[in-house]
Amino acid sequence: MGLSSEVIRNMCGGKGEVIIKHILGEKELHGNCGLYAEVTINPGSSLGYHEHHGESETYYILSGKGEYDDNGQKRIVMPGDVTYTPDGKGHALTPVDGDPIVFMALIVKD
Repeated sequence: MGLSSEVIRNMCGGKGEVIIKHILGEKELHGNCGLYAEVTINPGSSLGYHEHHGESETYYILSGKGEYDDNGQKRIVMPGDVTYTPDGKGHALTPVDGDPIVFMALIVKD
């Protein structure tokens, strides 16, 4: 089991590139999770607003600072912060202050 990485351009309608380092693959997730990964968004890029259906997503911020859109309510997130987006709700994330934001992302299927 090795880490695999992918770069997604304009993810969910966002700007620039989002880098996803998959910690576990489909086989290890056993169909219970859609994603377990370390995600990096560089300055000038963003993860666009999107909703989750039939799943929830949690972010654990590792480094950097970002503006997090929590279903229409915006707030700043920093290292150590945890976000949770339940089924039927949406979110987005944009780095601020000129540094990348790095976080763990976990999608759990409902």
